[in-house]
Amino acid sequence: MAKRSYNRRSDSELINELQEKIKRVEARISARDREDAPVLKEMAKVNRALKKFAQVATDHERRDISNMTIAFLSGLERTAMELPGKKRKKTSGAA
Repeated sequence: MAKRSYNRRSDSELINELQEKIKRVEARISARDREDAPVLKEMAKVNRALKKFAQVATDHERRDISNMTIAFLSGLERTAMELPGKKRKKTSGAA
């Protein structure tokens, strides 16, 4: 059996990993403290239900419904992650 080779992390690598961990914890805290946190909490349930529905639609050869459901879910998730009260920039489409 071959001997394992270990790569010791340098101090800078350890510091970078800890800084990333701090950022994740701060993001989790800020998400918890949002005033719309109950809405975000329910998003996981909605996500599971819609993905399950999309899979059933695909299984029964209704890919059109499945695609619409996934597109709706994508837009819903993007909108839910925005801060409440923050106005989005309108993009002008080709007319």
